[in-house]
Amino acid sequence: MRVGSNPQKSERKITLTTHHRIVVVVYIPNEEGFYEHSFDVFKTCLNSLVSTINSQAAITVVNNGSHEKVSDFLNLYLKEKKIDTLISHNTNIGKIDALIGAARGSREKYITLTDADILFTTGWQEKVEEVFFSFSNVGSVSPIPVKGLLFGTSTVLKNILLRKIKFKSIAIPENFEAYNKYLESINWDLETNIDHKWNVIESNDCKANIGSGHQVLTVDRDILFKTVPTNPSLTLVGGTSENDYVDFSIDKANKLRLSTYNNYAYHMGNKLENWMIDLQNNNNKADTNIKNKLNTKSIDLHHNWFFNKQFGLQKKIVKKLFNIFYKK
Repeated sequence: MRVGSNPQKSERKITLTTHHRIVVVVYIPNEEGFYEHSFDVFKTCLNSLVSTINSQAAITVVNNGSHEKVSDFLNLYLKEKKIDTLISHNTNIGKIDALIGAARGSREKYITLTDADILFTTGWQEKVEEVFFSFSNVGSVSPIPVKGLLFGTSTVLKNILLRKIKFKSIAIPENFEAYNKYLESINWDLETNIDHKWNVIESNDCKANIGSGHQVLTVDRDILFKTVPTNPSLTLVGGTSENDYVDFSIDKANKLRLSTYNNYAYHMGNKLENWMIDLQNNNNKADTNIKNKLNTKSIDLHHNWFFNKQFGLQKKIVKKLFNIFYKK
């Protein structure tokens, strides 16, 4: 039996107060072996987010079956409103399924998908959003520039070939140290030439690098419902899951896959180093005006042409043409 009328029915529609959502998936089953220092790394990651986002962003953490100490920590952060949303799974359902599930449940226009071992620095959110605002048809932007010219970027290359985007290959010496930290974190050979060339595009006085990794990137929400597979990945981690659900989906949506011109985040790995702690201390000391700054650009919250075999053929043709005209 129902008594009276539900007062929510007479309320107006919900008004979003944020346009950017950060989704972090964490799985730390214990503090042994590979995971011995992972909790400290994750806390640094989360604290770096809390200290660098502005008031138009909110954080969702997916606890993917972590041990009790991690759960207690996250419950405290939720209670203290340092994070906005906490999703908890009793068992590990797989990184991609946990990540995409939480992202699809978000309502913001921009959704940052990040690993639990990324260290964000002051200004990353504003710089990522600046790229979205400055270029047309952006699908994703990472705050970590990498040399990923030909991986999941055929839409960018096609726009360059059609002269829709200004392109040049230039040195960015200020990225040298940060780029080597990234290469070291994934056990790749270090770059030895400080003047090595980056693949840069420009629009509305904003520069961005072509391509990105998938450890952290901000996506246009529409992609999650258009080209990301609808079936669950059922993969714990790795394999082709991140390629299928993140990397290729951006290109299939006929959108640009980019990264910021300079570096605004770091991949830490599974052990903290002193320089990481120093960077986070700098975040905490940063001017609070940056944190409270609102972006006045309007956000349209309601705002494809090649798939599968045709998509694969298109990619090959575009890459070949790009190499003919631009590679030396």
